[in-house]
Amino acid sequence: MPQIIPIKDLKNTAEISELCHKSSDPIYITKNGYGDMVIMSMENYEKLIKKINLYKELEISEKQIEEGNVKDARTSLSSLREKYDL
Repeated sequence: MPQIIPIKDLKNTAEISELCHKSSDPIYITKNGYGDMVIMSMENYEKLIKKINLYKELEISEKQIEEGNVKDARTSLSSLREKYDL
């Protein structure tokens, strides 16, 4: 369940930091009863960015497959072996 706190609670920085590190979900900050910001630990943020980048790479790969822009795996491995003297 998402945690929602009012912006005035950001004064308690140590508590907010602890809350961010305990939760794997982002914490939603409200201002005047409306959504204003989202905070999370650096560790969770970096995991999220890695996941987003992976999804982008998968999307590119799927598009290349749909367009027929593929190579035979054996041919590709063979050319890599020749290129790097493996």
